[in-house]
Amino acid sequence: MAPCSTGATSTCAAPPRDDGCFPGCLPVRSDLQAGFRSTGASVYNGRFGATRSTVAGMAKQFDVAVIGAGAAGMMCAAVAAQRGKRVVLIDHAEKLAEKIRISGGGRCNFTNINTGPANFLSENPHFCKSALSRYTAQDFLALVKKYRIGHHEKHRGQLFCNDSSEQIIAMLKAECSAGDVNWRMPCKVLSVVKEGEGFVVATDHGDIAAESVVVATGGLSIPKIGATDLGYRLATQFGLPLVEPRPGLVPLTFDGPSWAPFAPLAGIALEVDVSTGSGKGKNARNVKGGGLFREDLLFTHRGLSGPAILQISSYWQPGTPIVLNLLPEMDVAEELIGSKTTVKKQIGNVLSQWLPARLAEGLLLANGFALDVRLADLPDAKLRQLGDAINRWAIVPTGSEGYRKAEVTLGGVDTRALSQQTMMAKDVPGLYFIGETVDVTGWLGGYNFQWAWASGFVAGQSV
Repeated sequence: MAPCSTGATSTCAAPPRDDGCFPGCLPVRSDLQAGFRSTGASVYNGRFGATRSTVAGMAKQFDVAVIGAGAAGMMCAAVAAQRGKRVVLIDHAEKLAEKIRISGGGRCNFTNINTGPANFLSENPHFCKSALSRYTAQDFLALVKKYRIGHHEKHRGQLFCNDSSEQIIAMLKAECSAGDVNWRMPCKVLSVVKEGEGFVVATDHGDIAAESVVVATGGLSIPKIGATDLGYRLATQFGLPLVEPRPGLVPLTFDGPSWAPFAPLAGIALEVDVSTGSGKGKNARNVKGGGLFREDLLFTHRGLSGPAILQISSYWQPGTPIVLNLLPEMDVAEELIGSKTTVKKQIGNVLSQWLPARLAEGLLLANGFALDVRLADLPDAKLRQLGDAINRWAIVPTGSEGYRKAEVTLGGVDTRALSQQTMMAKDVPGLYFIGETVDVTGWLGGYNFQWAWASGFVAGQSV
């Protein structure tokens, strides 16, 4: 069937509201904005002045309606359709899978060969185990090889396309075509209601009746490419609780006098250890614990970024410090004290042997050291203070760059309300939530795509 038209007003005489939605859209309710409190049941909006049963009879009939044509949605649609299900895939965007397209610098870090449950954060950390075990990184890699997509391992198990992320999008489209998936794109979902044993999905291009609905609408990250809160609104409408969403894998910001010495250091990068919370080691298992990562750090005009900061941002809680070890292979205090009798250099010159010169200068100024003082003239206590400032630099971010720079959204649909075997809502038969919409968030490095493939696969097998 042909995709729907781009005219969002073609089936609605009323003008759009200030928020860009049309009458009958699922509203962004104040209780959702104020903390995602639970609400009541869904209400049909009577857009055509018909009863529910009449609308169901008028609607296009499908076995499965998948809302959201991103990584998880396309995987789910393809799997279900190739099982013989009549599947319709709905997305409001004009450009397909933009998040896949821009990922990995345009080459798509499509999975990580080291993926395991320990690489994910969730209030319910065991939930992801079933899906990840049933569809592994090797399973997706086999699909990539089937389509002869050249790829390479770049860093710590991260797999990228040799050429372009467009190859992954084309592969998923081909898999959908193999099952004769019907497309509705661009097409806005106006409402979803339970109708007997199934659902009616009202869109700006007519109604769709389906036995099952899969919500794969993603999170709030990168709104400029079309991110919305539709998945959260649908979950709340049907009585599913939410873990409050917040930006993840995001640069952190700093301000105030304490950051002034470091503001001019934008562009400096170095490998560091970064930690926060109470976790000890690199396999911290949930957001209530902590993490430890050795990755590259980048100073920016507004704060800190780079893989180290993106990783730790998912564990960071507002008002708490992150701890940086700028020279993780060296005990700086012991090295300085041990060199006092043999090294005649100024302290700034000594540090510049190990750190970028501008960073060494900034650290000395921030900690009250004169740049021209000789190492040999400094007491051991001062050198231990300087060592701590380099090996255990604790700083409190004032915030983050928010959803506009975040690569993922933490939180989402509480997985305790979902079946880990099927991704179906336990109390709403036929309603599924997958991908970034749910409270499962991976580390940086291909893990979130693997969750999309795995959760989409198990839902596609179950609908």
